[in-house]
Amino acid sequence: MSARAVEIRAAVLEDKGAPLRVETLLLDPPRHDEVLVRVAAAGVCHSDLHLAQGHLGDGRWPVVLGHEGAGVVEAAGESVTHVRPGDRVAFCFVPSCGECRMCVAGRPHLCEPAADRSLAGTLMDGTSRLRRPDGTPIKHFLTVSCFAERCVVPAAGAVPIGDDLPLWQAALVGCGVVTGVGAVRNAARVAEGESVCVIGCGGVGLQVVSGARLARAGRIVAVDRDPAKLALARARGATEVLEAGRDARAALRERLPGGFDHAFEVIGRADTMRLAWDVLRPAGQATIVGIAPAGVELSLRALDLLSEKTLRGSYYGSADVAAELPALVALAAAGEIDLAGVVSHVVGLDEIEEAMGRLRRGEGARTVVVMDSDLAGREPQDG
Repeated sequence: MSARAVEIRAAVLEDKGAPLRVETLLLDPPRHDEVLVRVAAAGVCHSDLHLAQGHLGDGRWPVVLGHEGAGVVEAAGESVTHVRPGDRVAFCFVPSCGECRMCVAGRPHLCEPAADRSLAGTLMDGTSRLRRPDGTPIKHFLTVSCFAERCVVPAAGAVPIGDDLPLWQAALVGCGVVTGVGAVRNAARVAEGESVCVIGCGGVGLQVVSGARLARAGRIVAVDRDPAKLALARARGATEVLEAGRDARAALRERLPGGFDHAFEVIGRADTMRLAWDVLRPAGQATIVGIAPAGVELSLRALDLLSEKTLRGSYYGSADVAAELPALVALAAAGEIDLAGVVSHVVGLDEIEEAMGRLRRGEGARTVVVMDSDLAGREPQDG
């Protein structure tokens, strides 16, 4: 393992609201419990946009964004035993310590040290491996920062995935699929035959639809403002779709007058969270997957609690990612989860700001940024 820093091209967010700019940085080598990964491809997720717009708090820049991706291990620290150079991996952005209160309680996705380091913009030892040639330190996003040709991640952040799925598709599993399918399986525990409403059909919402289909839910009603996203939802297994408007609440109640067993909010707005709550049957559960900007508050009618409805949050699919991610990759490789079909754009790193612009405007489904087309198995699209 080389002890020298390497030059990489990476997309840097200089400050809140600034455009992402690709520049040359220095990436220091991995330490004893870290892994250096050559990034094949990365998905562009709303969590990246939330940080870019300042919705997740101040003081976390300059930073290299990107947390949903896959690549090939180039070097591993001496303490790392689960992967070695040449292994294909997907990223886990909560590298659980295995020892804190949440990890011991079986909630590794809520690992306390990992959360602290994510907020600080560092790796697990509290430092950064990224810097400009003049020495200016650059922060990490969610301990990953894969909008770059290479990244150094904590050992637990590199999950081996085998050879059965092209890396440009595997790049989507570590966030969008784990979050969406996991919310269905782990947070809501949807049972066969139950009714499901999915509000918001972007990259993660489409995976919630897939998760509901895999759970053999009965009626799966997908709600979105974009007819193209609704078409994707129907292809993923939605039995019905509803183009959202001012009367979405009334329309959903008309579709299922008794209310839904489960409603998933995958947008991150107070009004759509309230919609998820309002369309439940007595004893139903609303699962909030979308991330709301800091300061947003949700108001409910206290009297509704007498109906024993449940409002629950789900972070990162409420999942043991190290255990569940490889199984989800296997499902995708077997055709049970369609990843290629939810990708609307495949671009190169230099087009990253255009991809963020599409997210801001709510256009398209998932964008995949290809850093290495040979590794990814897919060339960027023209234009």
